[in-house]
Amino acid sequence: MTRDLWTDLSDEQLLAQCEVDTYRASGPGGQKRNKTSSAVRIRHPASGLIVIAEESRSQHENRARALRRLRQAFFLKIRDEVSLEAIQTRMNEIVAAGRLELGRKDPRFWPAAGLVLDLLVLTEAKISTAAESLGISTANLVSFLETEPKLWEHANQLRARFNQKPLR
Repeated sequence: MTRDLWTDLSDEQLLAQCEVDTYRASGPGGQKRNKTSSAVRIRHPASGLIVIAEESRSQHENRARALRRLRQAFFLKIRDEVSLEAIQTRMNEIVAAGRLELGRKDPRFWPAAGLVLDLLVLTEAKISTAAESLGISTANLVSFLETEPKLWEHANQLRARFNQKPLR
């Protein structure tokens, strides 16, 4: 399956593909935290991804957080082999007036991040070539990557893989 097929599934459909574990997490939260199995670990065997959420004392909140993290992990860690034209077509819907400006809370942010990382693979992690392909400035692409620390980290991992200097 491709990343898009997994990310387009409903929460129930995605959970049906996963192994969900609950356990007692240590740390702050008082006596209730030590007595209830509220931490959640989700394993997605098809992709090999594992995410956890243990911040809340509520198992339901932690399950929702873990699902969000799994969807983010699909975009960060799974690269789809797509053509430059396909990426440009999909990004044209997001790039407005030659600018890529999405906040992390925008529902289009993570799909755009996945496409940008796919594009970096195609361009051997050359920021200027990737930005030119999208019709945006290099500075705009760098500022988009800076929006989310994990996105920045993955972009630098790709740059290292292609023997490029890390972004600062």
